[in-house]
Amino acid sequence: MQDVSVLALWRCLERRGAPDVYVTEFFRAHRESRPERGIVRSIVDFETKRPVIAQMIGNEPADLVRTARYLEDHTPCAGIDVNLGCPSPTVCGKTAGGALLRQPDLIRRIAEALRPAVRGSLTLKTRIGFESPDEFEALLALFETLPLDGLAIHGRTVRERYQSDVHADAIAAAVARLPYPVVANGSIVSARTALAMHARTGAAGLMLGRGAIRDPWVFADIRAAFAGERRARPTLRDLRDYLTELTEEVSREGTFPRELDHVNRLKKFANYIVSGLAGGQLREELRRATTLTQFQQSCQTHLDRDDPFPPEPEEDGTLFCGFGELVAGS
Repeated sequence: MQDVSVLALWRCLERRGAPDVYVTEFFRAHRESRPERGIVRSIVDFETKRPVIAQMIGNEPADLVRTARYLEDHTPCAGIDVNLGCPSPTVCGKTAGGALLRQPDLIRRIAEALRPAVRGSLTLKTRIGFESPDEFEALLALFETLPLDGLAIHGRTVRERYQSDVHADAIAAAVARLPYPVVANGSIVSARTALAMHARTGAAGLMLGRGAIRDPWVFADIRAAFAGERRARPTLRDLRDYLTELTEEVSREGTFPRELDHVNRLKKFANYIVSGLAGGQLREELRRATTLTQFQQSCQTHLDRDDPFPPEPEEDGTLFCGFGELVAGS
């Protein structure tokens, strides 16, 4: 979650239930790269008792090894993860992220180079293919032989980006076959969709991205659901307070040359947070906001209410697709 899985968000999540493990936005590893200071700070300055995994993206084993060694020597990260799933055309155009799924021999070289260099856990984040889910069988044969501690699988291809249903059957096949834990990812936005994903896949863990930005209470809801309990939903006023706190935390990240820069930074989060609220008026107002006053006034106008915050988006757009009939509309 580049530009959004950041320290400001993590601090807000930590106060509202928190995940069991945090994963950074990706460190770019190439010949001239040095680990980005802001991402390093998200590990070093974050006050949590939970493990933080440093994620990297790149295609040259030596550069990835150099970056991994720096991160383990200079931060308290618990492990290293390599991104094989980013569908961004810019990233894939550099033969990184999801584009690596077209080069299985390079994936092997990367994993085998990193294994002796990484002291903590070594994991990969992947999709189930580049063009077609039919590619996943060959990828599974590769992953089965790699020296990994785990694999996170986003149940879509690179071409499908975020628009298709999740291929939960592919994740289930990996769970049954691989000799290490598999974490399921893709359209988990609530306790209901988390239970559905686990039931379909039997995965050892669940990874949330966009859904956790929208609903920072979702981790507490999921834990309660697995325990057979039910938590009261936060209100729209709680959501307003979350946005207010996020505004304050973003301001702690550094100074902004213009107020508009601060507002535009907040919009990266708000695009997920208010998605699916009935009517969509708040989302449109925040998109048009150019000052913090406008941003905060819109939140106050639309969210200063005791109505429960819906656990899932009320409008099914491209942001949140589901598992076909099982959890359609999530």
